[in-house]
Amino acid sequence: MPKISVIIPAYNAERTILETINSVLKQTFSDLEIIVINDGSTDRTVEVIQNVDDARLKVYSYENSRASGARNHGISHAVGDFISFLDADDLWTPDKLELQLAALNHYPEAGVAYSWTYTIDDKGELLKPFEPLYEGNVYTDLLLANFLTNGSNPLIRKAAIASIGEFDTTLRSGEDWDYWLRLAYKWPFVVVKQHQIFYRRSVTSKSFKLQIIREASLAILDKAMKVLPLELQYLKKHSLSNIYRYNVELYLDSIDNNSTVDIKYVIGNLLSYIRSRPQTLKEIYTYKLIIKILLIIVLSPKLMSRLLQFIKKSKQMKNLQVQP
Repeated sequence: MPKISVIIPAYNAERTILETINSVLKQTFSDLEIIVINDGSTDRTVEVIQNVDDARLKVYSYENSRASGARNHGISHAVGDFISFLDADDLWTPDKLELQLAALNHYPEAGVAYSWTYTIDDKGELLKPFEPLYEGNVYTDLLLANFLTNGSNPLIRKAAIASIGEFDTTLRSGEDWDYWLRLAYKWPFVVVKQHQIFYRRSVTSKSFKLQIIREASLAILDKAMKVLPLELQYLKKHSLSNIYRYNVELYLDSIDNNSTVDIKYVIGNLLSYIRSRPQTLKEIYTYKLIIKILLIIVLSPKLMSRLLQFIKKSKQMKNLQVQP
């Protein structure tokens, strides 16, 4: 019986699935099983997986049910005492499972161990680090923002999963945030202070829709607020502000791919971000967002995208020059 079950939902993942699986096979902790759920793929995903020769790998095929349904199928097959989910285009460092398991063994009351994350682009280039430090009862912190950032992060006790049930298949986005919130409501979290997850944020995907992401986030927040004590209900406005800000940030990170998005929609999110939490007008970051939106209106999305890329490359070159 393997100690850890790794569940990989895969839908048309022929380009990335092999690299993702290899990042699991290279783990320093080897007492594991890899459960790939072929979620109705129409490309060569299954054919690519068949080239992997490792007895720990198991493949199950189902009709497409999106990430939530695929993860639920994976849970039904898992036999490990601990479960970790890994999206078919994300990657782990070799010590990811070893250090997260050690953290849970050191803190036996915790149900979830998570690590720091790097977001990467389609080419694998680093975009942004995320280094949260929340531990113990993290429910209110997680309510303000999904600091785990993605669905490929935590290692979870199977007992914790059994206590909250399956992923919500009615959600079209953000189902991982909903699941982490439900876990945090019942179980303490522990953090591994190392970058161990490489989360590929693909804004070119046809499923990348700003409005879907926003509406799902709002629905998740409403659900979470129903179990929050009255004295903590004030957190809703802060969380709402973060949801609208995130929608603006996603647009700015994907200007070329969202050129058809009505700029009025983006401005509406910016205004809702400020109205939900007026204190943001005291933050320099808010004015940076405002300036970027104004530049898009003046320059057009494509020109603004080129300007942001130029600034990014200039910063990278500057960082290289100051390195010894």
